Amino acid sequence: MHHCPPPKNELAHWLKAYGTIKDGNYGHLLLEQQNDPDNDLMEALRIYFESAHLDAREHFHRKIGISLHPDGGAAPVVEYPKSLPSKAHRGLFGEVMAGLVTEAYQHEFVGGHAWRVPIFLFREHDDVEKYLWTLRYDPARMREIYGRHGTDFVGIALGGDGEVVRVIAGEAKWRKTLTESAVASLLYGPKEKNEETGELEHNGRGIWFEMNRDTVIPHGLRQLQYLLEQRDPNGHAAAIASIDRAVLELGSPPARTDLVVITGNGAAKRESSETVIGWETMPEDYKAGRNLQVVEVILKGGGELIDALYASLWSDN
Repeated sequence: MHHCPPPKNELAHWLKAYGTIKDGNYGHLLLEQQNDPDNDLMEALRIYFESAHLDAREHFHRKIGISLHPDGGAAPVVEYPKSLPSKAHRGLFGEVMAGLVTEAYQHEFVGGHAWRVPIFLFREHDDVEKYLWTLRYDPARMREIYGRHGTDFVGIALGGDGEVVRVIAGEAKWRKTLTESAVASLLYGPKEKNEETGELEHNGRGIWFEMNRDTVIPHGLRQLQYLLEQRDPNGHAAAIASIDRAVLELGSPPARTDLVVITGNGAAKRESSETVIGWETMPEDYKAGRNLQVVEVILKGGGELIDALYASLWSDN
């Protein structure tokens, strides 16, 4: 389970927050780096990221037969998530950041709900298991990893009886540099040649397309339920039962907030407090009709931070 609270003091020193809520259904939060990462921040992030990855770490190590016991002898040659390629670390970083900002800045999100992330969904990634299994027996077999299908991120809000009353789910993306073209590709899909005009055009299969056609109950919520059943069936009994009733259509589905978190380095010509997604009104290409929360996390030297952070995870083990 994920039990680590977000390091709000360290985040406030690192990132400056600009938050707005429009028409009661659209929230935009810009988090802009204002100070270089210091030792306090890196230690706080290390603890949070270890908590976020712990379930998947235990799951994958058990599946491929690698002991995590401190008396198990020499440190494993292959381990999750450190042994994954750097591109995979960047994807994981973006997804953990979605949970981190949701928990840390929930009062600045649309609706002001008390969001919780009881567990992350990282074990739901078959290609990681295949990659680590092969790497264990052949350390030279390094390759890129296929992305995890389904919901990038899911969190829940609980009622007084412990039942799930609302879910927040959506897309979490990392890009090295958040240029206008890079963000457009995320939102509207990569460019492809139009056979009729010969021009390169976005294929329309980006974030907005995926959100607009997503199911009322996100698949990630069902995955979350199964993980809760395995890891904390008593502590989350009411939440588990409420999700089951919703899936089986024995009750109403929980209300939903859609989330988009885009993290990366600012473009070279970017001005301070400048956003890459409009904050004044709901994006017109978002058609799902639910509450929408957009978060932009603008960093400096984000790639170096990710490399240092993932190298530090379980470094004493």
